Amino acid sequence: MIIRVINRICSLRKCSFVSQRFYASNVLKLNERGLLQDIFPPPSPNLQKLLSEPQCFYAGFDPTADSLHIGNLLVLMTMLHCQRAGHQLIALIGGATALIGDPSGKASERIALPEGKVRDNADVIAENITRIFQNHQKYIWEKNRDPNRLKPVKLVNNADWYNNVSITKFLSTAGRHFRVGAMLSRNSVQSRINSEAGISFTEFSYQVLQGYDWLHLLQTYNCRFQIGGSDQMGNIVSGHELISRMGLDEVFGLTIPLVTNEEGSKLGKTAGNAVWITPSKTSPFELYQFFMRVKDSEVEQLLKLFTFFSTEEISQIMEKQTAKPESRIAHRKLAQQVTLLVHGESGLQSAERITAALYSKSADSLAQLQPNELSETFRGATMVDILLEPATSVLDMVMKANCFANENDARRIILAGGLHINQVRCTDYTEILSLGRHILPNGISLIRVGKKHYYIVKWMS
Repeated sequence: MIIRVINRICSLRKCSFVSQRFYASNVLKLNERGLLQDIFPPPSPNLQKLLSEPQCFYAGFDPTADSLHIGNLLVLMTMLHCQRAGHQLIALIGGATALIGDPSGKASERIALPEGKVRDNADVIAENITRIFQNHQKYIWEKNRDPNRLKPVKLVNNADWYNNVSITKFLSTAGRHFRVGAMLSRNSVQSRINSEAGISFTEFSYQVLQGYDWLHLLQTYNCRFQIGGSDQMGNIVSGHELISRMGLDEVFGLTIPLVTNEEGSKLGKTAGNAVWITPSKTSPFELYQFFMRVKDSEVEQLLKLFTFFSTEEISQIMEKQTAKPESRIAHRKLAQQVTLLVHGESGLQSAERITAALYSKSADSLAQLQPNELSETFRGATMVDILLEPATSVLDMVMKANCFANENDARRIILAGGLHINQVRCTDYTEILSLGRHILPNGISLIRVGKKHYYIVKWMS
């Protein structure tokens, strides 16, 4: 139904100018890529008219954690596609709504966050969003295109307007337009009312605040489109009803699907470990490897969702992968594009250096790594600083690095072949250390004792 209606919107008979087709076709592209699940209210002639010219879209991000995650990235991808089509984007950071808590998808009430923590989280999320939009423009947006066509994303925080509105004024203006019966019918509310935990008035009122956010953005920026996850449909409907009851311009909500793997788990949340956007929580290497390891059956869908390759380019990539599965070209393209978008060129280069060092097992690959990248490659490795003195032997090094309890154990294990230096087996503990072989050009030595125990030596002169 959605495809048929949107195709009608984009037809030549309905759009008399190329620019009109350009703006409207953006919605069709979202659907073709699997980024569009639903439109509320259903597409109408007014939607056709609106999409014949640039519009303003917004999406909200509550700072309930100190980073965005891969699920949020899908919302940002949708925003970036709209930005590419010439629309204005607003990223709303919920500095106020994070203190309330969205009951959508939650079996119990969220733990209340201190205001200071919410402010700190908001700063990090603002950095996440800004970095992704900047990386897109700098590294992915085609260089032969006009960079001025990308309208800069606006970042706003709803704490800025709620801090200036009294509770009595809020209830007497916006509050009177909400109907409790409709609010009770929302899936997010119903699931909690019928649960053992129930729902507090605080979380019950969340949909009122999100609805008011949309009203504020409509009145301030003429923002008539909201983007949200499929679990946000109830909140989107609340905002639409508020605006309609106030007799204002018609608005529309776009929802994106929840992305899951074959087991039904949310993407990036396997075993409860989220894949984050902030590099201190999930490094560029870890993000790169996450997408390198997705199942073959999932990679084509993820290329459509998380890259800007055209559908024709994705088909060509998949044909190459089918012809030569061991190349994993589709996985590599996916990992490269997501890492480039999230962490920029330096982050991608770091991820690929670590990947090469980890899987090629060559001293040359190790030599390209920075000390922090080396420690990330060999998680759990003991880091030691040692003063490089003349005529330092292999035995001297391993003892100073505390690789062995005593020299007798060291000699015995080394002679038995249990020591590797820079991925090369060493059986001569009397050997004098030399640059290039024992000490890499980056001033590092990687020691492995047995199969699992790693030590990273940083040499001081």
